[in-house]
Amino acid sequence: MAPKSDPNSKLIAENRRARFDYHIESDLEAGIMLMGSEVKSLRQGGSNLGESYASVENGELWLINGYIAPYLQAKTWGHEERRRRKLLVSRKELSRLWNATAREGMTLVPIKMYFNERGMVKLKLGVAKGKKLADKRETSAKRDWDREKARLLKHSKRD
Repeated sequence: MAPKSDPNSKLIAENRRARFDYHIESDLEAGIMLMGSEVKSLRQGGSNLGESYASVENGELWLINGYIAPYLQAKTWGHEERRRRKLLVSRKELSRLWNATAREGMTLVPIKMYFNERGMVKLKLGVAKGKKLADKRETSAKRDWDREKARLLKHSKRD
């Protein structure tokens, strides 16, 4: 019997370009502080992580430039679409992230935003290093070869 999928846990937004532009060394799950209108907008699926990044500033972790669409029913008490949102991680994780960004020159890239099984919004962050143009070409060539290899194997099985 197949496991039942939880109706509360669902993908909200994914930064698919992150794996193409960065070598992701490790990842972690962070909570995010949101307003009520932001959560309702996320339930409708209005968000984008494409141009966003995370940063450690003054001992706190922030999501910068993450887009959450306005919630139309919350006219008076709405929210700014691209405001800075505080991310929630443990102190130990925060110090590890600060070391990675300040000393090692890494970048904190949001990979995906989702509702967990309890219905809370979570953000998966990747500790990453930027790729050079040659690395991007290599990734693209590997992806094309894998696709071609799968096509050849599928075709050879038919014969």
